[in-house]
Amino acid sequence: LNKNNQKFNTISSNSIHAKRENRRKHKYNFQLRPFNPEHKPPGVKDLVYYEMSPGFCEKNPKLGILGTHGRTCNDTSMGVDGCDIMCCGRGYRTQEVVVVERCNCMFH
Repeated sequence: LNKNNQKFNTISSNSIHAKRENRRKHKYNFQLRPFNPEHKPPGVKDLVYYEMSPGFCEKNPKLGILGTHGRTCNDTSMGVDGCDIMCCGRGYRTQEVVVVERCNCMFH
């Protein structure tokens, strides 16, 4: 009886270990991909949603959504700050801004 218990414990612990190892490799059993294949996939620190969320493009005070009208976007970015995503296909205007700053330069 004692030998049987040892075998059972060994089998149990191995199968649990195998489940843990498998869970680490394939945590969610699916691969996250960007909706638009031209955009970069989400990074380790990016927040992603498994279920569809309410649209963020248009203002919806009932849900506390401010919309994206008038927001500044980065026209060279393929990320969430990029104009393609943030402007929701409405188009956007580009503006070149020259910033003059004082510096504490030292000339020797």
